[in-house]
Amino acid sequence: MSSEILYLITARGGSKGVEGKNLRDLAGKPLIAHSIEQAKESGMFSAVAVSSDSEAILETAREWGADHMVERPAELASDTAPKVPAIRHCTETVEAETGAQFDTIADLDATAPLRIVDDIRGAVELLDTSDAANVVSAMASRRSPYFNLVERDEAGRVHLSKQPTTPIARRQDAPECFDLNASVFVWTRGALFSGNDYVLGDDTLLFEMPEERSIDIDTEIDFRFVEFLMSAGETS
Repeated sequence: MSSEILYLITARGGSKGVEGKNLRDLAGKPLIAHSIEQAKESGMFSAVAVSSDSEAILETAREWGADHMVERPAELASDTAPKVPAIRHCTETVEAETGAQFDTIADLDATAPLRIVDDIRGAVELLDTSDAANVVSAMASRRSPYFNLVERDEAGRVHLSKQPTTPIARRQDAPECFDLNASVFVWTRGALFSGNDYVLGDDTLLFEMPEERSIDIDTEIDFRFVEFLMSAGETS
């Protein structure tokens, strides 16, 4: 197991789909608090940090037990800014504050509160027991680009997104496909600082999670569905 692991949560103040969602109450606590508590409960961390452009989010993170509150620069908090540079900035800031150098960096998306501690541990352990550069979490896809996921051409005609070598009559016969669920991302330090701003690379492994723990809150309907699943106890 890596000796120094940084868990971080990146949470902007602005939200287009659900206003103020990172601080919105979910099952009796702010949405972001669920990820902070899960990181702490995993028992596999050297530090837990929250990166945000919002003072209210950073103060809430402090109240719920985060070890480091990192103010994110405006250029890393825009609607068009990619995620990875913000993660690098947070890592460098915490390393400068602590004098530590983290072997493993795990990002827990605040909008994926249905994950459980075993999902975090499993993704970190998968990276630790492999020679991969990073791990991303995902669920089995309901739609297949080989069968029922289509695109329109310039004439408006529909074609499969990915043409199989031979026609596929049943979805079950299509190659296995996955949806990234924006829940857990884990990097080695070297991979994170390699200059690649994308979460997928040539040396990425997949940690599979079930659908009931894979909802990423991006709309009001998502938020209400997560509330229902939590109240019904359908997430473990």
